[in-house]
Amino acid sequence: MHIDRRTLIQTGLSAGMAASLQGPFAMTAEAQLSPSRPHLDPLHPGLPTLHVRDLDTVARYYEDTIGLHRIDAEKDSVRLGAGDRTLLHLIKRPGVDLEPSGFAGLFHTAFLLPSRADLGRWLRRAINAQVMFDGASDHKVSEALYLTDPEGNGIEIYADRPRDSWSWSNDQVQMATDPLDVQGLVAAGGPIAPETARMPDDAIVGHIHLRVGGIPEAEKFYRDVLGLDVTARRTGATFYATGGYHHHLATNTWQSRNSPKRSGTITGLASFELNAIDGKTFDAAAERALAAGGRRSGETIEVTDPWLNRIVLRKA
Repeated sequence: MHIDRRTLIQTGLSAGMAASLQGPFAMTAEAQLSPSRPHLDPLHPGLPTLHVRDLDTVARYYEDTIGLHRIDAEKDSVRLGAGDRTLLHLIKRPGVDLEPSGFAGLFHTAFLLPSRADLGRWLRRAINAQVMFDGASDHKVSEALYLTDPEGNGIEIYADRPRDSWSWSNDQVQMATDPLDVQGLVAAGGPIAPETARMPDDAIVGHIHLRVGGIPEAEKFYRDVLGLDVTARRTGATFYATGGYHHHLATNTWQSRNSPKRSGTITGLASFELNAIDGKTFDAAAERALAAGGRRSGETIEVTDPWLNRIVLRKA
């Protein structure tokens, strides 16, 4: 059965939501004490960069709907974030085509909020603003809400449950796609104060989820080249992480099986960062990436997966 993004996500959409919304890395001690902060793990996602045709419209969506604010802006570029951290870079490419359906690329950027209460406050604001959602899910390790920006780029807003509540078996974390307790989540947020109307200052990019052309090829690249641990598998999807997180990265073929390579003339994902927590971790990942055809640019290593999704390795 073909499963598209919206169908998959809506399997976790509760009746209440519908009515209301219309491997090689060891966990550090600090990470163990910080269950919802994967940026403390050895390799973790950083800044995604998207090519867009209508910069003003897409940037306004991330400001008004998602709650990010402008860090800086130039004629053809906008950086958006939370607090003083940049979480998204948009680059205007007016002459390119919209990304075709079924191509490898970005499935969603997942913005991680510090707590369930933060997610509840964000959701209450979104409901009050009549934001349109694709769906919502309880994944056991986290609670998540899904949206799509005006040019079709997927977005997840989520909060983790504490790491000590996650269940593992044979190095695989137990995740699910269950209905979300929307009423309980909103109640956890309490009333909205003016200062909580936007994305919390401590929000980060928790994970990047990609569309790819084949799972075996994806695992060979993300596990064997980049050195990420496989933390879970589902039909047509693999999840990867370091440091015992549920996933910093995911790849799926639900829409993109046998996808051709990406070209430089479409919208969507331009690149995303993987940040190393220290020099030793960076050097190990860089060595493998360079051996696989990556190239060094100053203090970063750029490497592409088999579908030309571009990854930038850097030290945090």
